[in-house]
Order: sequence, then structure tokens, then C-alpha cells
Amino acid sequence: MNHPPTGPGARLVAVLVFPGVRLLDVTGPIEVFASANDFGGNYRTIIVSADGDEVTTAAGTRLSVDLPVADLHETSDVLVIPGGPGWDRLTRDDTLLDHVRQLDANSRCTASICTGAFLLAAAGLLDGRRAATHWRTSEQLALRFPAVEVEADALFVRDGKMMTSAGVSAGIDLSLALVEEHYGAEVARAVAKDMVVFMQRPGGQSQFSVRARVPHTRQAMLRRVLDAVAEDPGADHTLSAMARRAGVSPRHVARLFGDEVGTTPARYVEQVRLEAAQTMLETGDDPMAVVARRTGFGSPESLRRAFVRNLMVTPGAFRARFHSTGVTHAAPFDPPAGARRAGTVPAPRRG
Repeated sequence: MNHPPTGPGARLVAVLVFPGVRLLDVTGPIEVFASANDFGGNYRTIIVSADGDEVTTAAGTRLSVDLPVADLHETSDVLVIPGGPGWDRLTRDDTLLDHVRQLDANSRCTASICTGAFLLAAAGLLDGRRAATHWRTSEQLALRFPAVEVEADALFVRDGKMMTSAGVSAGIDLSLALVEEHYGAEVARAVAKDMVVFMQRPGGQSQFSVRARVPHTRQAMLRRVLDAVAEDPGADHTLSAMARRAGVSPRHVARLFGDEVGTTPARYVEQVRLEAAQTMLETGDDPMAVVARRTGFGSPESLRRAFVRNLMVTPGAFRARFHSTGVTHAAPFDPPAGARRAGTVPAPRRG
């Protein structure tokens, strides 16, 4: 999986692998950097392991390795520390942690993928820094390493030379941000388009569709109401309209929402409409008045209030995020000696 340089001055990406590593944590970033080489980037990837031997991933796939850690004498522009389901055991592997420290000392940027943040934290490299990891393990990271400020919903976080990302595919988001940092937004956009991924996902780790988050209900009348809202967010979805659709009283509809959905009818409708507006802003250039009308908010001002209240960002700023990975919102790499500047890619909640 070694990708040779495309010319002089290639940026070196070193990826540390170990038995039980998660496959996509390794291949996702590598594919981003390899694709960048097709659009003006210049990366060279080296995979290293403790002894230079191939490793078997958590998926059972065997990965070939270029070098043992001890034989990597070059300074890496990016060091990638992937994670794996055995993160708890890995944090007690003193030899592995020594390798992490050694490689980090000779890297310009160290980036963890998913539970790879636990390795950085156990090695003492995240003390006093902000960090992200998979949403399932963010609480454990915060409890086990209280010196780390965990940002539970961020897709990725940059703090000085350290970058940490959330679960699995967020490593692609992080890698795209690095490509933009190194070669500009146009190259990063070309890579994102080539890989059929967002340039920058607008939400955090909680960004699952509203309808998908609703527990399955055996109430047929409630399912009809929920489906009607999802199919046409801009329609009349007042409590009385829902009640007529379900053939029950408004009070009964409100009770069903509380019992089955865990929220009020009005709150559910707003969340579906907000999600529909996000999709329109992500994928088109319709004026705000059109977005507001089609998604049921009525006016641009109502749309704006809903975005600010729920996402802490205006609709215009939300749309602008799709023209960049957001890397310009964070501090640059390689801060002056003795200084450490921090930056985080904003990750407003979706839903």
C-alpha cells in the first residue's frame, strides 16, 4: 500500500499499524492522500509497525508493512495513529506507546483516527489539549484521561500539531482538511468529489436523520403522522392538522409523541424541517426565501432563528461551509517554538 512520491518535495505520511487495527482507519486517510496526488498533491505514504511485519486487522485482512518503526528516520509531515476495537488493551501496551511517542517526536502533525485518540492520550500527548474520538467512547476518554478536554460531538479537532477525529469515516474528513491545508481548497474539493464524499460535513457525530432516530412505533396512526411530516415538511403540520390526519384528538397526538417519540409534535416538526432546509442548502443555490417556504419555515427570518437556535450558525454560514473543509477556521500547523495555538473545526449539532 505504499504510494511513491510523484516528484521532489513529496510530503511524507507515516501510518502506524498494529494487530487488530481497524482497516478503514488506515485505508481511509491513505485513499485521500493517494487521490490528492491525481489532482496536484504530492504525498508519499509509508506504513510502519513495531517490527516491520505485516499485521492482521480487526476485519481479518492482512496489511503489508514498509518499515519497522526503528527504521523510519525521516521526519513525517503527517503521522496517522489509527484505532481499533481493542483500544483498552492497546493503552496498556508500553512498547506501542513508546513507538507512538517516538514517531510523534519526529512528525510535524500527528493525527489520530477514531479510538486512536486513546493511544495519544495514554502516551501523554493530549494532556491539556482538546480532542475528539468516536461518540461511543468519548465519555470513557474523558473519564480515563481527565487532563484531556474531550469534544464529544466534533468530527475532528485540531489543537496545535495534534489532530484527533471521530469514528471511522471522520478520518476522511480530517484527511481532506489536511489536503486543503497543504495544497488548497480546489485540490481538496477535487478529492472529495472523486471519492463522492462531502467536502465538509455540516453536523457533528449526532448527525443522523431525524426520522431514523425515532424509535419504531406500533401505533399505525402515529406512523402515518410521522411519515407525512417526513414526506412533505413544508405542509401544514400543526397539532390540529396532525390530529385530523390521525383521526384522534390533539391531546391524544401530543401524548403519543411524548410516549413514543420522546418529544413534542412541534419540536419534531421543527427538527424535520430543519433537516430538510440543511439538505437544500447543502445541495442547491435556492434563495433563502425559497428554502424557507419549501421547508415550512415561511420566512427567511424564521429559518434564520431556527438555525441559530438549533445549530448556532446562520443558514448563510451553514451553506458557506460546503465550499471548504473548514480548515481555515483552525489554527495553522507548526506554531512558533514555545507557543501552542489551538483550533477546532466547528461542529454544530444536527437534530
